[in-house]
Amino acid sequence: MESMFVKDMMVALEDYATVSEDATLYEAVRVLKETQNKFNQNRYRHRAMLVYDTGGKIVGKLSQLDVLKALEPKYQGGDDFKELDGYGINADYIRNLVKELGLLQKPLDDVCRKAAALKVKHIMHAPSGGEFVDEKATLNEAVIQLLVGQHQSLLVTRGKEIVGILRLTDVFMQICDKISACEI
Repeated sequence: MESMFVKDMMVALEDYATVSEDATLYEAVRVLKETQNKFNQNRYRHRAMLVYDTGGKIVGKLSQLDVLKALEPKYQGGDDFKELDGYGINADYIRNLVKELGLLQKPLDDVCRKAAALKVKHIMHAPSGGEFVDEKATLNEAVIQLLVGQHQSLLVTRGKEIVGILRLTDVFMQICDKISACEI
C-alpha cells in the first residue's frame, strides 16, 4: 500500500455531504439524505457531514454519534463513559448508572421538534490536529493516523485548504480487496 496515496482514495469535498454551521439538525439530515442519493452507489454511503462556516471554510464534522448525543440533552459529559471500559466496568454497571442519572429515557420522543431546534454548530465537533492528513501522504501513513487517533475519517488537505475526506470504510475496503487478491 506504500504506492497508494491519500488523494487516490479520498472523497472530494464536492462529492461529500456538507452543511452550514447555522443549519438546523433537520436541515442537515435532509442534506445528508440528498447527498447519499447522488453518491456513487458502488461505495459506502456517508456516515457524517462536514460543517462549513459563513466563509465556506470547513470547521467541523457532524457524525452519527454527534446526532444521537444531541437528541439526549442530559447526555452532555457522557463521553466519560468511554473511560470506564478501561477499568473493567461492565455493561450492567453502565446501565444502572444511566438509569440513576435519568439518561436516554426518551431520546426519540418529539424528535422533529428537537431536530428543528438544534443548530449544527452546537452539536458538531471541531477536528483536532490528528484528524488532518495531506493529500500526498501515503495510505500507510493515513492508516497509522486512523489507528492511533481511532478516527472514522481524516480531513484531507492541500496546503491549508481542505479538499476531501478519507473514510475508514474506504481504507478498510481497499485492504480487504488486497487480502482477497492474495494467493495462499
